[in-house]
Amino acid sequence: MANTTWMANHTGWSDFILMGLFRRSKHPAVLCVVIFVVFLMALSENAVLILLIHSDAHLHTPMYFFINQLSLMDVVYISVTVPKMLLDQVMGVNQISAAECGMQMFLYLTLAGSECFLLASMAYDRYVAICHPLRYPVLMTRRACLFLASGCWLLGSVDGFIFTPITMSFPFCGSREIHHFFCDVPAVLKLSCSDTTLYETLMYLCCILMLLIPVMIISSSYLLILLTIHRMNSAEGRKKAFATCSSHLTVVILFYGAAIYTYMLPSSYHTPEKDMMVSVFYTILTPVLNPLIYSLRNKDVMGALKKMLTVGPAFQKTME
Repeated sequence: MANTTWMANHTGWSDFILMGLFRRSKHPAVLCVVIFVVFLMALSENAVLILLIHSDAHLHTPMYFFINQLSLMDVVYISVTVPKMLLDQVMGVNQISAAECGMQMFLYLTLAGSECFLLASMAYDRYVAICHPLRYPVLMTRRACLFLASGCWLLGSVDGFIFTPITMSFPFCGSREIHHFFCDVPAVLKLSCSDTTLYETLMYLCCILMLLIPVMIISSSYLLILLTIHRMNSAEGRKKAFATCSSHLTVVILFYGAAIYTYMLPSSYHTPEKDMMVSVFYTILTPVLNPLIYSLRNKDVMGALKKMLTVGPAFQKTME
């Protein structure tokens, strides 16, 4: 019996306990309703944006192809963590098996890594569109867009395939309480009873590399874009170029700001409370904000939305 207990305490294959957001809240029921509403908003906003891009011929361009990919990532991204968290609160359960934890970790890392590279691909697309408009149809063909999008998903999955099995292979002993609302790598590593210093250092270096390469692509693209805009004689052309880039830059700042805090700042800057709040921002709020950022200031998207809303009632009258 004692041997069984020791094995349960030292193996990675017994249940973990997600401490979550609700235990720290004075009004957990209200917070649960708010997160549920935000979750529904994220799903509906991204679904509408995906539907518009697929149904309107004017949005069948490389830029909207990448926005479509971003919306798809955001839908899966928020679905990886929030439904489990809400269901646990409603059912009064806060356990997660090691297999479920590993799957959640893998999907989260894959989507975060994929989005990281997708934002770089979107910056390159804007660079080609503004700096080489005549060559744009040749450089950004459908095959090129599919290649870039596939590369983003592949590189993101490599991130998940590397870090998930290594993290879950460490022995976990003592407390099984993860001070987070999902199985994030840093939060799970804190439960390990072995020395994870070398692994954390290697993970830190890999994260720097994964963030540095896209950041360099984005920075270079926008530096060349700014130089091109500066040379433009047309004020209308400058305004249109800035409008096209401002939405993407906003999304980049939101995503990379949170990612840099989570994976690049030393552990002395981190506390469970801070980590959880930052995770809430880029895991729950960002999927709600991204479609709004890309649609509210975008005439093409708003035009497609108005057209869809107008065609709907007209079609209904015709059927009657």
